[in-house]
Parts: sequence; structure tokens; C-alpha cells
Amino acid sequence: MSVKLEGMPSNITTADDFTGKRVIDREGIDYGKVKHIHINPETLIVSGVTIHQGFNKDYFLSDDYIDKFTDETLLLSRPPVRTGIQVVDIDRHKIGKVKRIHRNPETSELESIEITDGLLHSKILSKSEIWGVGEKIILGMTKEDFKKLD
Repeated sequence: MSVKLEGMPSNITTADDFTGKRVIDREGIDYGKVKHIHINPETLIVSGVTIHQGFNKDYFLSDDYIDKFTDETLLLSRPPVRTGIQVVDIDRHKIGKVKRIHRNPETSELESIEITDGLLHSKILSKSEIWGVGEKIILGMTKEDFKKLD
């Protein structure tokens, strides 16, 4: 818990005030709680947050996902792609789960996802193949088209 100091402007808050807040998107999907606020040491601007979703399920969201903080929640401007979530085809047939997320090392922009469709099989798809993101990732192809990929 933080304390307002004498002479501190009323529109300024500490990073401690944000930890523990629920993280939701515009559809009301709950993604966990804010664990850490990341600040760029050169510009002192928030560069992202770490979200805690349960046992060993922490992940980073860059500042372009953040819409705003309210008294109780962090509102996301768009839903994030995360490992472990289910992947379905355009007709909502199960395909697998996101095994890895591949990002551009300089910009942290999503480039592709690796989807596991069994114990030993996985395929990498570019972000252009993703039709939608929410509680599940929806691909812009059918299950048959997915099976034909190399």
C-alpha cells in the first residue's frame, strides 16, 4: 500500500497501487492479476506489465495492450496471445494449444505462434493466419487446411 506524500500532486500514483489489480479485456475476459509494472529506465515511461494467471503462468504484456487502469482493474485495448490457450479453426473445431510465441526481438511484435496438435507434433503459423483472439485463438482456416500445412 502506498501513501500520498505532502506536496505530491493528486493525479500521480505509485506503481504499488497497480499490483494485484484484475486484468480484463473489452469482452470481460479475465487474464489474471498485475504482478509487476515495467518502467523504461531511460524515459521513465511504463513499458509493460507482468500478468500472473496462476501457478507458474506469468507473462509479459507490452504497453500497447494497456488501455487504462481503473480503481480495481487494468483494462486491455486488445486481447493478448498467450501460451497454453486453445486454438480452434474458423468453424470452431479444436486444433491444439499454443506452445510458443515467437516475437521480433527488437520490437516484441508477434511474428508467429507454434501450435501443438498432439504430444509430438507442432506447427508454426504466422500472425497473418490468426483470425481472432479471445478466450481461444481462432485461425482463418479449416482443420483440414491446417493438417495440410508442412
